[in-house]
Amino acid sequence: MLTNDLLSREEREAVIEMRHAMHREPELSNQETKTQKRIIETLKRFGLSGARTFHNTGVYIDIEGLAPGPRRSIALRGDIDALPIQEDRDDLPYRSQVPGLMHACGHDMHASIALGTALAFHRMRNNFSGKVRVIFQPAEEAEPLGGRTVAEEGLLVGFDAAVGFHVDTDIPAGSFGARAGAVTKSSEQFELNIIGTMAHGAESHAGVDAVTIAGAFINEVQKVVSREMPADDGAIITIGTIHGGEATNIICPSVVMTGTIRTSTAERRGLLVQRVREVAEGVAAMHRGRVEFISQLGEPAVVNDAGMVERFRQMVVRFAGEDKYVQAKPSSGSDDFGFYSGCVPSIYFQFGSRESSNETGVHTPTFGASDDILIPTTELAIQYCWELLHQ
Repeated sequence: MLTNDLLSREEREAVIEMRHAMHREPELSNQETKTQKRIIETLKRFGLSGARTFHNTGVYIDIEGLAPGPRRSIALRGDIDALPIQEDRDDLPYRSQVPGLMHACGHDMHASIALGTALAFHRMRNNFSGKVRVIFQPAEEAEPLGGRTVAEEGLLVGFDAAVGFHVDTDIPAGSFGARAGAVTKSSEQFELNIIGTMAHGAESHAGVDAVTIAGAFINEVQKVVSREMPADDGAIITIGTIHGGEATNIICPSVVMTGTIRTSTAERRGLLVQRVREVAEGVAAMHRGRVEFISQLGEPAVVNDAGMVERFRQMVVRFAGEDKYVQAKPSSGSDDFGFYSGCVPSIYFQFGSRESSNETGVHTPTFGASDDILIPTTELAIQYCWELLHQ
């Protein structure tokens, strides 16, 4: 497994300690107050003062290189929020102590990798030029999104590149993956309020059935994907919730549906939202009803810079071996690192966690990843940022 001895013994211990502490005490999006305090205190313990907060519960720290040379600036993100899932891993000595919450998406590992990167660059500040900004980002999982705040508050203005990463249960432990171009999809949320007219169930002609309109909409809206979107885009329209009706013998006067719209390209984000709205309005009009449509702009697609991906591939091959690099598959999920890649050239790489004893995916009660992959991945992130600073 990759190791470059880029972390001191004390730094390695701090990385593992942070992972365990965060896992034992997970906090939901926009509630990461204890995690924020823990990160700031750990940074101070290693002599890193000047940490700044953002988005209420986020933290970022700048490490300025003191050596002469080009003044490139690199940002690295580690997300810090957990999920509302009850952990089912009694075998873990550091399992969650908070009922109903757990780090089921590996953010405890992501934040710990970010911590190790900050500590190492602080110790090596006399040996590099430029700047590394390490961002401990809250609220990746739920609105209001921390990544949006990073973009809106200009935390990436003047930076040359950004680095993000995610644990991947489809990749073997000790291997790493990336791909050029879109690696996740954008995500828009919508709410559709279908308005009809109540009537007795035995006199359906006297009313306008919102349930009938809802059924027609569900059927018709999928044709936007199958008949209007390129197949390689992998666009998705999902109806996630539907609520309506009061009794078996009453024509339903209103139905509320919510869903998500996903695509790989920025150009088709607006088009898909527009077409969902048009289909809803058209179907409702055809059935003598009407609709109220509300959409919320979510995460953009994460788009990897091809040059950064190739540099990453070469580095993994050089330090870990050719068999340790995999061509990562595009994901149908979303990640607010898309706000970063929309601001500066970026890479979002995967580090594998799959072992024979760990076959469950993220966002499940039994998700887990071994500490054994934590230090090698941290050192790989350090090495990669070092190379970006000196390219």
